[in-house]
Amino acid sequence: MTTISDPEEHRVLFAALDSFRQYRQAAHYNITHLRRQAFYSLPAAHVDMLSEPPFSLPQTFRDVDDAIDCNADIADAILASGLEQFGISSDDCTWHGAAKASDVDKARSTIRQLYRDWSAEAASEREAVYLPIFDALASHLSTSVVNDSPQHRVLVPGAGLGRLAWELSCRSYTTEGNEISYHQLTAAHYILNRITHAGQHMLYPWALAFSNHLTRTRQIRSVAVPDVRPAQLLDLNLGGSLHMTAGDFCALYREPRYAYAFDAVVTCFFIDTAPNVIEYIETVKHCLKPGGIWVNVGPLLWHFEAAPTPAERRRARERRRASPDMEVDDDDNVQSREYENSGIGAPGSFELSNDEVVALVQKLGFEIVEHVERLEQPAGYIQDSESMLQNTYRPSFWVARKLLH
Repeated sequence: MTTISDPEEHRVLFAALDSFRQYRQAAHYNITHLRRQAFYSLPAAHVDMLSEPPFSLPQTFRDVDDAIDCNADIADAILASGLEQFGISSDDCTWHGAAKASDVDKARSTIRQLYRDWSAEAASEREAVYLPIFDALASHLSTSVVNDSPQHRVLVPGAGLGRLAWELSCRSYTTEGNEISYHQLTAAHYILNRITHAGQHMLYPWALAFSNHLTRTRQIRSVAVPDVRPAQLLDLNLGGSLHMTAGDFCALYREPRYAYAFDAVVTCFFIDTAPNVIEYIETVKHCLKPGGIWVNVGPLLWHFEAAPTPAERRRARERRRASPDMEVDDDDNVQSREYENSGIGAPGSFELSNDEVVALVQKLGFEIVEHVERLEQPAGYIQDSESMLQNTYRPSFWVARKLLH
């Protein structure tokens, strides 16, 4: 059981748990109820025509409702697991209502992300970015690190739902995944520790969006998740191990106990989450052993380019609290007050191009030993291969070695 003492962290946890509790009702209301209202506001002749084959829109709404219920069953399972994980009684309702609309949106995206991390159908999407990572670790770790322990120790910041960290542990690495989001952490904990068999749930990743579908059948199609039972494979003792930590990557891994702790750091679709990427680079440098390697793959979709940083949101909250006539919105990604002035909670932000990021990594104590500006194979991210709209990345890939001095 995980215990939490910080009141602010409790607030963020309760909002995440409550968002999974609200998933079913919110999805039915926002996805089908509002569409039914709009549909039956049409002229009667139009309603009659669209209610018959080949359109049958009322039946489509019923089918989507069924899909929502299947997805909500996953949300309910994550919630039950989360309550047990954090020692919260199922009879305790004091946290009900803690989630705002933005929290429920995060629950919805977390459920959908199970497609990318834990379905067989998304294997090619994962392999496009995972295989270069596996090859780089196999190639560079054996020659770049003098390691006294039986296995190489690898850190995965921004571990999300845990698939990459789990894959590394299955390849005999002693793996530590770090994640700041309680939405992701509770879902990952459920998948990694509570699933009893592969294909335990049916997930409808595309049913809740109505655009760019060639047919209704393609919109309302399911995938089985997870495609494996993670705990069973970890129990086979393949030589690796997996441990997950909660918290801001920079604030946590700059602590003295993590100095020179890891043989490798792997960042996948992660560094562009930084308001200040220098903070990320310095944190990786702190926790890597001399001669250790940093494997990075991903685009540069800077998350705070068009949005306020956590520090800016915090200052806005303080201004609103000072004015009794202004509503206070406590939505924030920073879990605990101890992180408010460090990590992603630190003030300031900027965006760099790929060549500037690589130059910055070199300037701050690394040698680039491998660099591919754009991977040859395009990489989707929760991409519906049957959709009329195809968004793919051409991620940058590089391997950096921490200088010995």
